[in-house]
Amino acid sequence: MRQESRLGVLGGMGPQATQVFYQFVLDRTDAARDQDHLPALILSDTGIPDRTAAILSGDTEGLYRRLLADARMLERCGCTVLAIPCNTSHYFVDELQKEVGVPIVHMIRETAAALAAQGKRRPGILGTDGTIRTGLYQKECAAQGLEAVAPGPEAQKLVMSIIYDEIKQGEKGSRDKFAQIDRAIRKAGCDCAILACTELSVFATYHPLPSFYLDAMMVMAERAVEACGYPLRTI
Repeated sequence: MRQESRLGVLGGMGPQATQVFYQFVLDRTDAARDQDHLPALILSDTGIPDRTAAILSGDTEGLYRRLLADARMLERCGCTVLAIPCNTSHYFVDELQKEVGVPIVHMIRETAAALAAQGKRRPGILGTDGTIRTGLYQKECAAQGLEAVAPGPEAQKLVMSIIYDEIKQGEKGSRDKFAQIDRAIRKAGCDCAILACTELSVFATYHPLPSFYLDAMMVMAERAVEACGYPLRTI
């Protein structure tokens, strides 16, 4: 039943991104009054280790255990749907899903499906080194018949710089750097690109981007609203 639904948000992996995600949920819910919005419980666990560093080092056990403990806490608190506004953390989502009894919205899988539904074929992937090197988007895009394209080394350095040197430091992000990334992605023959890091979702709140870019966190927000049985705002 709709009135029994509660969204659990496992955040804190970039506090700004958690805030932006919840704003997406509010914006995409067709609600005319406070009581029409879906109930949500946000766990901002800022003590979670850096996901990219853990994955690339191979030392992931502590990170996984912390994510699992947080997911179980949200489940115990009555959450019926979970959302994790961190792309790189989706490296663990299939394993986490086996350990909790409520659905976790799979941001990467849903984004790939959304692009396939739009008729896209060759998306560029703008994400952390951890997201790119683990092939998270490449795998899910391939399952949808899409050919995911990672930026070249120089463009990827710029992506990481925007994420770590700017957005995570509280800055708005360099439009010049992003323009260079944009040129590289389009030159590679991409017909669209995915904002595959929540810090890039934050970047887009400061610098509106064209429809060429699909924000994975926005897709997850929409699917979370639907999974909780609430209507989407269409305008």
